[in-house]
Amino acid sequence: MENTRRTARTVAAGLCAAALLALPAPAQAHGPQRPVPHWQIKDSGTDVRFRGLSAVGRDTAWLAGSKGTVLRTTDAGAHWRDVSPPGAADLELRDVEAFDARHAVVLAVGEGEASRVLRTDDGGATWTEAFRNTDARAFYDCLAFFDRRHGLAVSDPVDGRFRILSTGDGGRTWTVLPGEGMPAAQDGEAGFAAGGQCLVASGPHDVWLATGGGARARVLHSADRGLTWTASDTPVPAGDPARGVFAVAFRDRTHGLAVGGDYRAGLPSPRAAAVSGNGGRTWAPAASPPPAYRSGVTWLPGSRTAALAVGPTGTDLTTDGGRTWRTVDTGSYDTVDCAPDRGCWAAGEQGRVARLEP
Repeated sequence: MENTRRTARTVAAGLCAAALLALPAPAQAHGPQRPVPHWQIKDSGTDVRFRGLSAVGRDTAWLAGSKGTVLRTTDAGAHWRDVSPPGAADLELRDVEAFDARHAVVLAVGEGEASRVLRTDDGGATWTEAFRNTDARAFYDCLAFFDRRHGLAVSDPVDGRFRILSTGDGGRTWTVLPGEGMPAAQDGEAGFAAGGQCLVASGPHDVWLATGGGARARVLHSADRGLTWTASDTPVPAGDPARGVFAVAFRDRTHGLAVGGDYRAGLPSPRAAAVSGNGGRTWAPAASPPPAYRSGVTWLPGSRTAALAVGPTGTDLTTDGGRTWRTVDTGSYDTVDCAPDRGCWAAGEQGRVARLEP
């Protein structure tokens, strides 16, 4: 999953239009001329790959990456503090869920005991290991939280079903949920620990799980915090361990986006995006999808129709709710996230991190 391009360019004027969708009509018609938003690279001070990202706001964001690295900024990326857990250098951190500048939960992925959950309540000054997987068959991929207390983590199938881990105390303790409510997995089906968005929540109870590797790329949905699930096929190609849906985003419990493709460099990824208007029960292919594999997707705050998708070869923008996409930047990113105050961040290989400006 190595990236091929690392240059950063100004996001096209279409992104400016998307940002303006969140403004009141008078501001659009009579307000002062605004600069075109663009990804502004921030110096993270490291060369590790960041697949975990949590945007708290325009000033505060958390990154989680290889070599057990966790970074945090509270000054809009001008400085990054290394708050990595002690003794975690051998861990692959692929997801982080932050509640504010002090409280965060990170997920380490891998087989057996390599899969762990760690939590901090003091901005990363100290960490507590909240969960360590002891089942050699499990491989945890992603985290998602409904609120500051309730969250889930997902493992690739064990005994033919995806395994769900649940917390009700902010990630301090975790319990494996019963598997009876989970549909049977397809042969070879798994989640992708590619950008922390294979498991996402919206509202107090709804959560979606993106899959690939099986004969069909699917999105599974639970309306009761992971106790019972239904599965829906998507038009994103699968049938290979490297293909499927890598990330989903829901702006509410109804409107969803799915992106993915084939992560192998240089291989085509047709139909790499899909859209749902009924909570993930059915999915339609994007009429004009991103031109290549994408591993991250997020709705732009305040807009009902604009979203960004990122991957090794660029950033794509939709302004019609996911039906059509166009590339607006060619920089390499693995993950993207936006906070309610319109603070949008992206991160990826070689310590790459950027904030959407202005």
